[in-house]
Amino acid sequence: MGRLIHIGFGNVVNTGKIIAIVSPDSAPVKRMVQKAKETGMVIDATQGRRTKAVLVMENSQIVLSALLPETISSRAQAEDADTDET
Repeated sequence: MGRLIHIGFGNVVNTGKIIAIVSPDSAPVKRMVQKAKETGMVIDATQGRRTKAVLVMENSQIVLSALLPETISSRAQAEDADTDET
């Protein structure tokens, strides 16, 4: 099992299940999020804030976060570095 990282507002995700962390600004990502919303595969962890990062998970679920993709990826990399040291 991967480590859990904080993605904002007390929400955490398993780093071992993340495929990609992308910005929600491009049209293909917007289409992907809309399609996932229609099929009920979106987990909205923004607490009503603006979506700044979209996490694509292994099981085709989409997680929306109000943190920047750079912030989430740096936390995931820090967790990987901690795992490598042990």
